[in-house]
Amino acid sequence: MNHKEAYSEEYIASILKNTKSIAMIGASPDPTKFSYGVLRVLHEQGFKMYPVNPTGVEEIRGIPVYKSLADIDGPVDMVEVFRRSDALYGIAEEAIEIGAKFLWAQIGVYDEDAAALAEDAGLKVVMDRCVKIELFRPFWKP
Repeated sequence: MNHKEAYSEEYIASILKNTKSIAMIGASPDPTKFSYGVLRVLHEQGFKMYPVNPTGVEEIRGIPVYKSLADIDGPVDMVEVFRRSDALYGIAEEAIEIGAKFLWAQIGVYDEDAAALAEDAGLKVVMDRCVKIELFRPFWKP
């Protein structure tokens, strides 16, 4: 898939429809950070959230925080990435290892090699997009 072209509404809608749980890499306990706001909205919309932050944070908005994807004790449908692009390849490897279905990289996060790795393993990939924004587009009907 060419990730520089626009994703179809059907592609995005199929990912959102088939996502129940989201591991958020780079989740922040700081309410002024974008990842905090996205976590809040996704949680309020009914997604099971698994914040991932290795810095010793124990919870965000009452939700337990995990140090890594491997530490999560439940199924993960989507791995959402709030990290720099150069971290995406390693995260793609971890997403494959835990059996995630989708790899979603936030606005500004892009790595074609990571996308190819994930897609070769059967994951659907979205890069340089915000889940929160896509969730409220008119084509999406939960």
